[in-house]
Amino acid sequence: MHRAATTLGVSAFAVLAAAGPALAHVTVDPAQAPAGGYATINFKVPNERDNAATTRLEVTLPTDHPLTSAMPEPVPGWEVKVDKGRLDKPLESHGRKIDEVPVKITWSGGSIDPGTFQRFPVSVGRLPEDADRLVFKAVQTYDNKEVVRWIEVPRGDAEPDNPAPVLDLGEPAGDHHGGGSRSDDSPAARDAKDTAAADTAAADVTGTDTTARLLAGAGLAAGVGGIAFGLLAGRRRTREEES
Repeated sequence: MHRAATTLGVSAFAVLAAAGPALAHVTVDPAQAPAGGYATINFKVPNERDNAATTRLEVTLPTDHPLTSAMPEPVPGWEVKVDKGRLDKPLESHGRKIDEVPVKITWSGGSIDPGTFQRFPVSVGRLPEDADRLVFKAVQTYDNKEVVRWIEVPRGDAEPDNPAPVLDLGEPAGDHHGGGSRSDDSPAARDAKDTAAADTAAADVTGTDTTARLLAGAGLAAGVGGIAFGLLAGRRRTREEES
């Protein structure tokens, strides 16, 4: 009985040990986005080492389906650089031809300590409609000069030892696809929402101001009526006393 329990414990430890590295690779979060629009994704980078800190991350953007835009969100403590490259065949976006696109993003100068992870947000687009996924090859560098290359493309159900981050592309959101369309996460959509919210707030303020004026007018009218009534009542009592 004791031997069986020991064997089971060793087997369970082996399974967890084998699964450990697979849970700690660089990934894209969220793992899926609608095709044909813009999206904000995070490159989630865990520190796999107990005695070293991650100090650099390089992400190569796909060239088979190039993105016309890649805007990193500032991350405190980190410097970011976006490299661009020229296309042999220009892309058309929003009525203009684009022959230069972002090809690599590099974060450096910061530190991901052991036992922690860091997210690096990037607004990307337009996402292609003729692909089911985008592969972002990543290189993670530690302060002890160790370099881990997350560049293996997953194929089928089997996961490689060093899988590259992958963004799956789903169905376009609503009718947000085609030439100049954007998803709800695009800067134009957010601006439109902000403008609508501001108009609603202004309408609320106007309505509140109008209501307040009406109530004030009604109160003033009631006050004047009360004064007039008091004067008339006083005159009536005076006449009755004189008579």
